[in-house]
Amino acid sequence: MNTSMDKFELIAPCHFGLEAVLKREISNLGYDILQVEDGKVTFAGDAAAICRANIFLRTTERILIKIGSFHATTFDELFEGTKALPWERWIPENGKFWVTKATSVKSKLFSPTDIQSIMKKAMVERMKTHYHTDWFPEDGSPFPIRVTMMKDEVVIGLDTSGDSLHKRGYRKATVKAPITETLASALILLTPWKQDRILVDPFCGSGTFPIEAAMIGADIAPGMNRSFTAENWPHLIPKKHWYETIDEAESRIRRDLTMDIQGYDISHKAIAAAMENAALAEVSHLIHFQQRSIQELSHRKKYGFLITNPPYGQRLDTEEDMPVLYREIGEAYRRLDSWSMYLITAYEQAERFIGSKAAKNRKIYNGMMKTHFYQYLGPKPPKRPRTKETGPDRKNVPNQK
Repeated sequence: MNTSMDKFELIAPCHFGLEAVLKREISNLGYDILQVEDGKVTFAGDAAAICRANIFLRTTERILIKIGSFHATTFDELFEGTKALPWERWIPENGKFWVTKATSVKSKLFSPTDIQSIMKKAMVERMKTHYHTDWFPEDGSPFPIRVTMMKDEVVIGLDTSGDSLHKRGYRKATVKAPITETLASALILLTPWKQDRILVDPFCGSGTFPIEAAMIGADIAPGMNRSFTAENWPHLIPKKHWYETIDEAESRIRRDLTMDIQGYDISHKAIAAAMENAALAEVSHLIHFQQRSIQELSHRKKYGFLITNPPYGQRLDTEEDMPVLYREIGEAYRRLDSWSMYLITAYEQAERFIGSKAAKNRKIYNGMMKTHFYQYLGPKPPKRPRTKETGPDRKNVPNQK
């Protein structure tokens, strides 16, 4: 069996187009990046890294231990390649093991159910030889396996997370078509926003953008109030690592912080859901929610940020409503003095009806839907004079790009 001192090759999947954000997060945790590919970042870490990645990373969907990889164009090659991997290092004799998901892209083997079935049989054959038994009770801890096939290259990972990491535990109340917590966090981290700047989401829905911003600003670890599949693997990850990581997360929270974060929505039901979720996330004291339309959006202060996920016809309302809505967004933005605006939408005519072209337009895949992250960059705020209270300018005014 592995020990907590061993190094693992860890895979962190993410939304296509947001790999650079996740890479920066992992580097900031102190781990070496091994590879960056479309939709995933691979890095090296020990057993404690599995705990810290699950609890601290905001922009990945899950953390996988890479078990192995090989080339396969036939089911025989898939069977033999899977059987050759040292499953006994990872799964105890009573472990419950199965291939929970198989994804195939541009590969000769493309049937998920057949891939799952063949791999399960191969794992059983390998473990029969090691454990000297013909039958496994599978009444112990779960060991879910995920496999991806890209151009006939098979990559097999052991899922340490369980439920997707976007499930922070706070979003009990939802409205239709909410943005996921991981995507919202990644988009905020793509902007120069920092906790001392104003942030407003005029289409806040169930509050995901404001809540994620408050958690980022207060340094609240997104995974500290949920559980993970790998908590039940003491032979791989000693319990002390989980306890130590939670202690670390608790010690990092900035409890005396004040922030100017606001969430508006035209729907009373959405505002009620947002307030409930913010309370569950323990950030309700950092956010002001209010029922308000986009036409009523105003703010007396300068240099704020609009970060939002407005409705778009493929998911909400009707296509006919979109020109009027996006004109109103453009008018509201022009009323705000020296603000920046960041919005994610699948509406292809957004810039046209907003009335100006974004400084940057980043393509991001939200599931299978192609969306655009439009970035309207306002001017930098003036530098604050250095004082004993504020410290150097660079700590107080984030770099606007």
